[in-house]
Amino acid sequence: MVVSEAVPFAKTGGLADVAGALPRALRQLGAEVRVLMPRYAMVKQGKIPLKTVAENLEGWLGARSLAFDLQAAQEDQVYFVVRDEFYDRSYLYGTPKGDYFDNLERFSFFCATVLAVCRELKFAPDILHAHDWQAALAIAYLRHRWPGTEWFSRTRTLFTIHNLAYQGLFDKEFYPLLGLDWSLFTMEGLEFYDKINLLKGGIVYADAVNTVSRGYSKEIQTEEFGYGLEGVLRSRSEVLFGIVNGVDYGEWNPETDPLLPARYSITDLSGKKVNKQALMAAYGLDPKLAERPLFGIISRLADQKGFDLVAQVLPDLMAQQAMLVILGTGEKKYHDWLEETAPRYPGQLGVKIAFDNQLAHLIEAGADMFLMPSRYEPCGLNQLYSLKYGTVPVVRATGGLADTVAPVDKSKGTGTGFLFTEYSAEAFWKAIRAALAAYEDRELWRKIMLNGMGEDWSWGTSAKAYLSLYKKLLSGEI
Repeated sequence: MVVSEAVPFAKTGGLADVAGALPRALRQLGAEVRVLMPRYAMVKQGKIPLKTVAENLEGWLGARSLAFDLQAAQEDQVYFVVRDEFYDRSYLYGTPKGDYFDNLERFSFFCATVLAVCRELKFAPDILHAHDWQAALAIAYLRHRWPGTEWFSRTRTLFTIHNLAYQGLFDKEFYPLLGLDWSLFTMEGLEFYDKINLLKGGIVYADAVNTVSRGYSKEIQTEEFGYGLEGVLRSRSEVLFGIVNGVDYGEWNPETDPLLPARYSITDLSGKKVNKQALMAAYGLDPKLAERPLFGIISRLADQKGFDLVAQVLPDLMAQQAMLVILGTGEKKYHDWLEETAPRYPGQLGVKIAFDNQLAHLIEAGADMFLMPSRYEPCGLNQLYSLKYGTVPVVRATGGLADTVAPVDKSKGTGTGFLFTEYSAEAFWKAIRAALAAYEDRELWRKIMLNGMGEDWSWGTSAKAYLSLYKKLLSGEI
């Protein structure tokens, strides 16, 4: 498995969660999984000891041979490419001011080390599974630079797209750094509007492609969500699949969560009230509103996450004597808006512009409802955490949100949350109103909570789907 980040070593987003949890779940099903990633400064400085496996292995950048060392966290079967000029930096892909200027060099070299690593480990993989644009060239190299190599004589390839918006675009003048023939710089290959598109390379050269939900795999084939690649993706639709990310219930489980003031379970919900009180206190909310619904948001403060809709419905929500707590960082315009707006609703609106893992757990446990009005959402994890914690999600029916939240049917007592389809404040507010009405029916509300808590979105389920896909690739079915 070739990835640019993985927990617990280095993380900027959900890719790292997948790359940390999926290999473990696959091993539990009997697969032998090795993970390869760069050794960043945060990995070198981390608490997990690394052992040097090999020194002065040969990689290349374009036509130039460059040496690298290989280290490992042996227990996890995770291996690290060590070349400090490329990876010994405080950030993974760039500083807050922008991307690193040499990202094409950094990640083309990383992908070019795969052959030397497999040779050193004497590991001939059945499947080479690459994730996102940073790892996409490993698939292009396997097909066009290493064909017939003994280590890959029967290897099939899978490319996973976690977010199509990030494509790895670079000026074509740097194409020689890839070490690939110019004949591949075409509309059918790595060329995209006269630029290099690494993500596209993964899509066109992999034996199969998947995204992180069934809904998103369909959406990215449309102009609205395709970011210019919808035609390429439609051409590969027969080998394009969707597999929802799983949840690590070792970390996200109200029954065992060490970060909560009170634990609770599907058979004893009493601790949820204690967590609500603690959450209200943490945000300075009015204790007199304890019986009113408390909404939570943990998110990047960004247009993609639907914060323009949040801004539009906020006055109506506050007029209902409801409460809202927000945790996250993001676009300056939303930072400014929240700092300006919060004082208008003392005791009802709580805002913390930060990332705080303990507080994130408390929001999942203490809130009554969780808001995710995303423009698009490849998979989404917070709605899955919310289900487990009995915090009813109100979400837009897009991507992974539509795949994982079942609409409530009051007459049958079925469903796990409230959804809206049209991206508008009116549709969002209608879904919130439906949730508020259901909240007043305590018997129905308890049923909705228990429906969500009883579902299984663990990595074991997702890993079985990946293993099935691997087997189809190896059998020639795909």
